[in-house]
Amino acid sequence: MEDADVSKQIQQMVRFIRQEAEEKANEISVSAEEEFNIEKLQLVEAEKKKIRQEYERKSKQVEIRKKIEYSMQLNASRIKFLQAQDDVVNSMKESANKEILSVSQDKSAYKKLLKDLIVQSLLRLQEPTVLLRCREADRKLVESVLDEAKREYADKAKVHTPKVTVDKVFLPPPPSTADSHETSCSGGVVLASQDGKIVCENTLDARLDVIFKQKLPEIRKRLLG
Repeated sequence: MEDADVSKQIQQMVRFIRQEAEEKANEISVSAEEEFNIEKLQLVEAEKKKIRQEYERKSKQVEIRKKIEYSMQLNASRIKFLQAQDDVVNSMKESANKEILSVSQDKSAYKKLLKDLIVQSLLRLQEPTVLLRCREADRKLVESVLDEAKREYADKAKVHTPKVTVDKVFLPPPPSTADSHETSCSGGVVLASQDGKIVCENTLDARLDVIFKQKLPEIRKRLLG
């Protein structure tokens, strides 16, 4: 074989090897790019997932904070409303307390009221011997109606006239001022059995407290309405 043929064959082999190498290199490049794209896509998806999770976490936190803030505002509003309601109720109670102070100023009407309160208390106690306590300022009025009250009670209860002793210890005096917070009594009487086990508190203040407690649900309902 001549040198020219040998050279030609060598060149063909070189071209073949070079072509095969280029094809192999191209395959490697394509494969590497595909792997890179896949890895890149995976990284992107992973980051997207992290971002979504972080967004959901923060959204939940915001929602929780909103619910907490709403609950706090609602509770604060309820407290303010209840406080305002209590203020109105207390104001009504104070007004009523001031009103009953004037009851004892009408001597004629108050005298009859004292007699009725004594009769009512005796009917509740149903005791033959009773201790009566009143304000010092009311002692003379009480003593002036006591016999009549005992007779009226005896007639109504169909019993003997009870023995009623006016206690030397008096109920607190009326308040010195309308806004006084000292212990006071607006009027009325307290009767007790001889052994002190049964007590009937029939003061104006006690009666007002009872009526007010009974009417309180209705008062609150009207305030809500």
